Amino acid sequence: MPISALPSPCGIGTLGRSARDFALFLEEAGQSYWQILPICPTSYGDSPYQSFSTYAGNPYLIDLDDLAGEGLLSPEEYLALDWGADPAAVDYGLLYERRYPVLRLACGRFLSRKSRDFDRFCREHAAWLEDYALFMALKGRHGGVSWFEWPDRERLRDPETLAAAREELRDECLFWQAVQYLFFQQWKALKSYANNRGISIIGDLPIYVAGDSADVWAAPEQFQLNAQGYPTEVSGCPPDGFSPDGQLWGNPLFDWDCIKADGYAWWLRRIAFQFQICDVLRIDHFRGFDSYYAIPFGDETAKNGRWRPGPGMEFFRAVTAALGPRNIIAEDLGFLTPSVRQLLEDTGYPGMKVLEFAFDSRDGSGNSYLPHNYPRNCVVYTGTHDNDTILGWMTSAPPADVAAAKRYLRLNRREGYHWGMMRGAWASVADLAVMQMQDLLGLGSAARMNVPSTVGANWRWRALPGSFSPALARKLRREMAIYARLPVAAKKEEEHA
Repeated sequence: MPISALPSPCGIGTLGRSARDFALFLEEAGQSYWQILPICPTSYGDSPYQSFSTYAGNPYLIDLDDLAGEGLLSPEEYLALDWGADPAAVDYGLLYERRYPVLRLACGRFLSRKSRDFDRFCREHAAWLEDYALFMALKGRHGGVSWFEWPDRERLRDPETLAAAREELRDECLFWQAVQYLFFQQWKALKSYANNRGISIIGDLPIYVAGDSADVWAAPEQFQLNAQGYPTEVSGCPPDGFSPDGQLWGNPLFDWDCIKADGYAWWLRRIAFQFQICDVLRIDHFRGFDSYYAIPFGDETAKNGRWRPGPGMEFFRAVTAALGPRNIIAEDLGFLTPSVRQLLEDTGYPGMKVLEFAFDSRDGSGNSYLPHNYPRNCVVYTGTHDNDTILGWMTSAPPADVAAAKRYLRLNRREGYHWGMMRGAWASVADLAVMQMQDLLGLGSAARMNVPSTVGANWRWRALPGSFSPALARKLRREMAIYARLPVAAKKEEEHA
């Protein structure tokens, strides 16, 4: 359940009351985990996988009611604004126009208080926060264009030019730092609230970062860029049964030789930071650590890409040596080779099983996604944010694939196809089963979160107020009891009752 998809009165789900209410719903429903999408700022295409920073929090998710409770806003300063006519969809254009003026009011009042906690936050996060704040301030000065289009002295980080910019844009940098402070104060409170109710947060770390980001601008040596700072090759995946042109993601690729020479320090800092804000981490595109698909910069499709070797097991040994054993989920979907499977086995991380894939005739690996073939050490999903909802899949998938699912899972219309498919996941031996909230609500394709390789209509779905009902919580809790998936504390409560 993405934070952005929670119901709230100001255009997008936030870290405030609606998120706390959802955590309480999960506790009542006998759940143990809440998996979210990346919570970093969104940029191109409104995607959380294309962000201005891999560290920063999304300003849109800051709860305005909670700011008002701290005396940083008056309700009339934001409740009277038009945040969009459709409560079931995020209007990112309106958010861009209206959220920042409200946040500037709150941050101006906050900064006038001269908080020692804010000063400490800025010192503790200086390694990323200072570059991020300057990046956003410069982006504002240049009308929002990509840093690849900035004047050379700023683009290539001339020290004297940047020192002068920090001074000239001091107030703007302070604003962006204050936004991050407010975000992480609210995030810390929400995570504590969820953890205290037995709910662990599963975060999501995209393997790649956006080209137009503070990460690439501030550390170009970590990426495959030419002398002028432009990518030589970019990310994506090859053509397959789902996409005849492949997928052109367009992110700069890592310079793994440089990263290895530095002891993987850039990556280790990134992963360590993620474990400050979540309990379990799903690493996106795990197969890219074995080998990654490189597409010539400037190509319009992914057809001309080629596979290049990734850092392999040496990288994950470095992660364990630096951070100790960590709860990591490997997103091992896509084209898997024996070497990718071996890497997953060597790490010991649980991989992912997507039940919709088990019946997809376009994918030759479907058999490995059938529940009777699962190992215990895996995480099963009926679908992910990149898949259609269950009911959407039942109407859009080839009829033969749907018929195969009905036969295998004994689906029937009276119960609801979505409940039958989710039950197939819960009944499996997979150590963890994660469902999309849209499927628990029985929603169709209109509630799909993302269609890969498309822009303009993704990441917009929101649940309506009242969706997380006590009746739904009771039903979900009963299913957890049937399949021995209740957390220990909840199981004891059931036995006592």
